[in-house]
Amino acid sequence: MSKNVSEQLLDILESVGVEKVYGVTGDALNFFVKAIEQRDTVDWIGMKHEGNASFAAFGHSQTTGNLAVCAGTVGPGALHLINGLYNAKKERTPVIAITGQINQKQQGTSFFQEVDLKKVFDDVCDYQAIIETPEQAPMVIQCAIKIAMANNAVCRIELPANVAEMKADNQQFVHPIKKYVSRLVPEESVVMEAAQLLNGAKTVGILAGDGCRESRAAVIELSKKLNAPITHSLRASDIFDHDTDNVVGLTGLIGNPSGYNAVMKCDLLLMLGTDFPYIDFLPHDTKTIQVDIRQENIGNRTSVSLGVWSDISSFLEILNPKIEQKEDTGFVDKLRNSFEDWRKNMKEQASPTRENEPLHPQIFADLVNEYASNDAIFTVETGTSAIWAAHHISFHSQRRLIGSFNHGSMAVGLPSAIGAQMANPKKEIWCLSGDGAFNMAMQDFITAVKYELPIKVLIFNNSELSFVKLEMEQVGLAASLDALHETNVNFAEYAKLCGGDGVRVEHAKDIDAAVLQARNSKKPFIIDAVVSSGALSLPPHIGIKQAIGFGTSKLKEVGQVISGDKTQWENMKKELQSYFD
Repeated sequence: MSKNVSEQLLDILESVGVEKVYGVTGDALNFFVKAIEQRDTVDWIGMKHEGNASFAAFGHSQTTGNLAVCAGTVGPGALHLINGLYNAKKERTPVIAITGQINQKQQGTSFFQEVDLKKVFDDVCDYQAIIETPEQAPMVIQCAIKIAMANNAVCRIELPANVAEMKADNQQFVHPIKKYVSRLVPEESVVMEAAQLLNGAKTVGILAGDGCRESRAAVIELSKKLNAPITHSLRASDIFDHDTDNVVGLTGLIGNPSGYNAVMKCDLLLMLGTDFPYIDFLPHDTKTIQVDIRQENIGNRTSVSLGVWSDISSFLEILNPKIEQKEDTGFVDKLRNSFEDWRKNMKEQASPTRENEPLHPQIFADLVNEYASNDAIFTVETGTSAIWAAHHISFHSQRRLIGSFNHGSMAVGLPSAIGAQMANPKKEIWCLSGDGAFNMAMQDFITAVKYELPIKVLIFNNSELSFVKLEMEQVGLAASLDALHETNVNFAEYAKLCGGDGVRVEHAKDIDAAVLQARNSKKPFIIDAVVSSGALSLPPHIGIKQAIGFGTSKLKEVGQVISGDKTQWENMKKELQSYFD
C-alpha cells in the first residue's frame, strides 16, 4: 500500500530517533496524527495547550540531547507554539515544529484561520520546510531535520491540509541522517598568546558557562594550576556544583558576593563558553580572554584582550600543558572561604526552626536538595523560584538543571518537566515554580496525570509576582500590589481533582514529610508551599543606581503607608518580619 506525505514525514522522523510528538491536533494534522496512531514506535502526546507542547519538546530535547518534536495545526494552533520554540532557540536545543496550513487553494484569500506562518516563524527558525508538493517533501523535510540537529536549532515543517493526504513521492531521496561530531581547533599561536597572558597574571578569575559541559575536568585542572576561582552561569550550575573545587558560585542579579568578586576583582578574566548577558556584572577595564565556539559571542558583552574561536575542549587540550603552576593561593582561598560563609548563611536561612508564617521559601528548597536523588532533573521557573534553587540546591553528581535561562519566559517549569519525564522515565523530576508561572500552565497537570508521570511540583505560593516586585523596586517604583497580586486556588486540592496527589503546607513542622511524600509518590504530586512574599534576595553587589532605586522605592512605599494605604503597610511588615526572623 502506498504511503501519503504524512506517513513519509513520520518515517523520516522515526529514522532519526523521534519517539514522541507533543501537540494539539487539528484539521491539517489529522493525517499525521492518524499515521502515528498506526505505529507502536511513536507516541502522540496530547497536550492541553500548544505552548506547553513546545516547552515539553524543549524539556525532552534538553535532557537527552536528541531531536524533539512538537506540533500545532493551522493559524492559532501554530502560533501558540512560538514561546516555547523561542526558549528552545535561546537555549540552543534541537526542536522540530510541525505546523499545519490551510488548503493551498485558499491561501492568499484571507481564508478562515489563514496566517502567513513563514513570516511569523522567520526569526525563531533556522530553516522552514514549506511543503508545496509531494515531490518536494522528502528533500525539505530532511533539510529541516539536518539543520536542527547540526545547529542545535529550531526548524519548522509546514504541512498544508491538502498535501498531508497526498501520495508520497521521491522516496529515493530519503537517506540515513546522522549527527556528525566535529571539533573547532584554535591556532597554536593564539593558544600560546593566551597561555602567556594567563601565566603572567597575578590573579585569574574564570567565568564558565554551558559551553564547558563536555570539559568539566579540564576546566577544574586549569583552575587548580592557576589557583583561579570558578564563577559559573546559572545554566552551568549542574556542571560546577557548590562542592566542586575552586567553585565560588554565581554572579549577576541572583548571584553571591564571592562569585561577583571573583569576576570583578581579578587581574585577568577568562570567559569560557559563556555569553553572560549582564554587563553591569562584568569588568570593562580588566584584561579579558574569551573563548567561544560561536564567534559572534566574542566581545559581545565586554571588550576582550584576546578572543579565541574554539570549542572549549579543544582549547583546553592545547592550553593546559602550557600553563605554569601558580604558588599563591590567596585569591582563591579568600573567595572560597567567602563562598563557604555564604553557604552557611543560606543554610541558616533555610532552617526549619524559622517557624514564622507564612513560611520562608528557602526551607522548602533546602529540603528538596537534601532528599532529591543524585540524578534528579530539576526544571526551574523564571523568577524567585530560580533564586531559591540556585542558592539552596547543589546540582551535584548526575543532577541536571533546565529552564528558560536566556529567553526568560514564565510557564516553562511544568511543561518542560512533562517532557523531561517522558524522555527519562526512570529519573526523578522536580519542578520548582512560582504560583504566577504555574497558573499560566496548570491545565497540563492533567496531561501529567493522563500519562501517569510522577513529576514533583513545588509551588512557592506567596500570592504575588515576587520577582516583578523586585524589578519595580530596583528602578525606584513603589510596588504596585494590586497588579502583582495572584489569586490562587488550593493547588494541592487541584492536584487531587485532576487525579494526582498533593499536600498544602503552612507549618514548618510539616515540610519534611511533604517533601518525602512527593518524592515517594507514583502520581504527579504538588506541594502547595504557602510562603512569605516578604522573603528578600538582593544582588551580590548593589551599585549607586540600584541603591537609589531601592531607596526611592521604599520612601514611596513609606509615603503610601503614611497616607493610609493598609495593603502597603502589610507588605512592609512581611518584608521586615522575613528579614529579622
